[in-house]
Amino acid sequence: MMKRILALSVLTLFATLTAVASDRDDDVKRTHKAAEVFQEIMSTPDHGIPHGLLNKAKCIAIIPGDIKFAFVFGGSYGRGLAICRTESGNWSAPMFLAVDGGSVGYQIGGSSTDLVMLFMNDHALKSLLGDKFKLGADASVAAGPVGRDAAAATDARLTAEILTYSRTKGLFAGVSLDGAVVQADKSGDRAMYGHDTDRQDILSGKVAVPRSARELISELDGSSKVATNRNHE
Repeated sequence: MMKRILALSVLTLFATLTAVASDRDDDVKRTHKAAEVFQEIMSTPDHGIPHGLLNKAKCIAIIPGDIKFAFVFGGSYGRGLAICRTESGNWSAPMFLAVDGGSVGYQIGGSSTDLVMLFMNDHALKSLLGDKFKLGADASVAAGPVGRDAAAATDARLTAEILTYSRTKGLFAGVSLDGAVVQADKSGDRAMYGHDTDRQDILSGKVAVPRSARELISELDGSSKVATNRNHE
């Protein structure tokens, strides 16, 4: 009996460790894919996110369209990450999140649509730190302008708390995500950082940037103004 209990315990531990490793691999994949999506978008300046908006943004969230999963209720969710500026101007470690809502879920599940969100002020950042919030209800949202210069953008776009974009089949443009739900992916954070890490600590810079996120930070540095001194651990 003791041998059976010991064997079951070993198998349970092995299964747990395997699941954790698999989840972390998924987080690493998400991080690398987010860097790839951002690099591809910004490689065509006339059709990318205006640099002036990137310089002002508090945070950026990237949800690669080909990384998705079916939730228990059958909904199609996109999974990605958010990364924010710390008080020093450096970029934080990534916090993992999921996006769902109406046509958004359908687009992600059926058309491999990449989503990008710019969080432009402290209230938008506060929404991001909550467990769940709804675009348009808990924070104002508008389709973001594209191109080198955002001067021609409407006042609604420039005063919105969150600017949203999508890319489907190579076409990148501002898109209305009003009504979409953004929620924390705590299991993703746990898999990456090894324990229940406070999301405020992640986005404020208290949590060391993982090696897998350095490519994304490098891409962000190349497209926006940030502090030059950074110490990755």
